[in-house]
Amino acid sequence: MSEEHKNNPLHGMTLEKILIAMVDHYGWERLDKMVKINCFNEKPSIKSCLKFLRKTQWARDRVERYYISMPKK
Repeated sequence: MSEEHKNNPLHGMTLEKILIAMVDHYGWERLDKMVKINCFNEKPSIKSCLKFLRKTQWARDRVERYYISMPKK
């Protein structure tokens, strides 16, 4: 593994995998309260959230930060 990826907790994780893991762990309602992004509140779905997060870097950054701090199983 290269040095730049060795300490990257997101290495090998897709946005979809991150989102699914967070929804499985927290659920949509709790995720909405934690992250405060409308796509988690208004008729949430993996597909619609992925579309929004891929277009909106600040929201993606926020979700990734919460994923990194999420307790791992």
